[in-house]
Amino acid sequence: MSESTLRIAMAQLNVWVGDIAGNTRQIIDAAHTARDRDHADIVVMPELVLIGYPPDDLLLRRGLPEVIEAALAELREAITGITAVIGYPEYAGDTIYNAALVLRDGQTLGHYRKQCLPNYGVFDERRHYAPGSQPCVFMHNGCPVGVTICEDIWEAGPAAQARAAGAEVLVNLNASPFHADKQAERERLLAQRAADNAMAICYINGVGGQDELVFDGQSFAVGAGGDIGARAPAFEAGVFTLTVAGKRVHGTLAERPTAEALIYDALVRATRDYVDRNGFPGALIGLSGGIDSALALAVAADALGGDRVWAVSLPSRYTADISNTDAADQAQRMGVRYDEVPIENAFTSMLGTLGPLFGDRAPDTAEENLQSRIRGALLMSLSNKFGHVVLATGNKSEMAVGYATLYGDMCGGFAPLKDVYKTWVFRLAKFRNTRSAVIPERVITRPPSAELRDDQADTDTLPEYDVLDPIIEAWVEEGAAIDEIVARGYGEDDVRQAVALIRRNEYKRRQAAPGPKITHRAFGRDRRYPITAVYGDL
Repeated sequence: MSESTLRIAMAQLNVWVGDIAGNTRQIIDAAHTARDRDHADIVVMPELVLIGYPPDDLLLRRGLPEVIEAALAELREAITGITAVIGYPEYAGDTIYNAALVLRDGQTLGHYRKQCLPNYGVFDERRHYAPGSQPCVFMHNGCPVGVTICEDIWEAGPAAQARAAGAEVLVNLNASPFHADKQAERERLLAQRAADNAMAICYINGVGGQDELVFDGQSFAVGAGGDIGARAPAFEAGVFTLTVAGKRVHGTLAERPTAEALIYDALVRATRDYVDRNGFPGALIGLSGGIDSALALAVAADALGGDRVWAVSLPSRYTADISNTDAADQAQRMGVRYDEVPIENAFTSMLGTLGPLFGDRAPDTAEENLQSRIRGALLMSLSNKFGHVVLATGNKSEMAVGYATLYGDMCGGFAPLKDVYKTWVFRLAKFRNTRSAVIPERVITRPPSAELRDDQADTDTLPEYDVLDPIIEAWVEEGAAIDEIVARGYGEDDVRQAVALIRRNEYKRRQAAPGPKITHRAFGRDRRYPITAVYGDL
């Protein structure tokens, strides 16, 4: 193996899908930073950095190929004195490839087409791209460097192919979405790939929120023996440079945050990028005094700053005084605008309007949900008038079993907690208070309640969340069968109740606001089930 020393810059960028001009500027700036500040030999960008990930059917716009070619021409002219590896969509006639170019001083030193196209979970790459088949190895200062893209590293073939073609160092371009424990999976995998092929590997990932996905960065590099030699921070854009000397990697090794810190920061990053990139001046939250809206408010204020967040309390006749007190307390602690808008008059008027039609039927969920829908209408009216996006505050447990009101508390343009189990809502609230005590302790310790009737508690309708959440996780994320879940020690009645509710409420989830994926399998893009279907105890 060559003993050449390479300075490789990992450009961990936060690009916007479709913003070719803006992304081009970011690429050029990163290349110049790597060259001038870090004196790097090579700078490596994330997968599809030129257009952003995932571009989905934007790739099919007729004018896009011309725009991509113009951007590549600009990059060829602007990137000098350093070798840049850049991910982009390649158009070859009617075929599109997920590709990478190796550029330096106006010249193309290498070209690679992604071979392994993921078509599971949140990925639909076979819908748009054709697979490549050839390795790419380019020379720098006598050292052969191979190129692969994202999923290629999860299969053994492309890395081995690059090694057989002479690569002694491999760079892997990624747009790898976050979920809990993902970084540990990546590092275990690359350590094995590096050891199997006796070469150092650099894994470059992007950062930022994109609709239902959030990218965590944490780019890293492993030596040929599988040891982690460098790691970039989570959710932080920047250029992070390391040295590859023979089989060894040397660089700054950022700590891996706790699970609570990673998930919380993922929610903050996703919320900030969604609000900012869609041009909203701020965010609007219905603050109930309960733990879900309390955590959503903390996320929003941390993402946008307190001056861009508006909390509105919408109490009804069933709202406890302590809920109002705690909501006002948290709003004051976080420095957000706070208004109280009671809904009693609207509720009374609506009951009067519906009374002749309801007749002598006993009050039930119709009256309960009416309160939630009044709140939703008021929040959306404020959104229309002032432009702030409404953040829905429901969590994954509620979305799973339908413990949410369509056109009520499900109203909103974004749902930060959509993929956060209720048990994790409590954990994240406690974690956020370790940074600063912004959520009143009573909000965390009170039994959760929708407060839509007297003395209501979530457990009137649902099992305890420490029972319900593992059942949902097993059914939704693992695909476990009912009998299998029961065999783990959960009551059969609880399991069947939860599964029936999950099936029954697919129509609600189909109409829910987008929210960031943070678990192995999220509702929405990551899990697609029919609304109308019969599938028994599968």
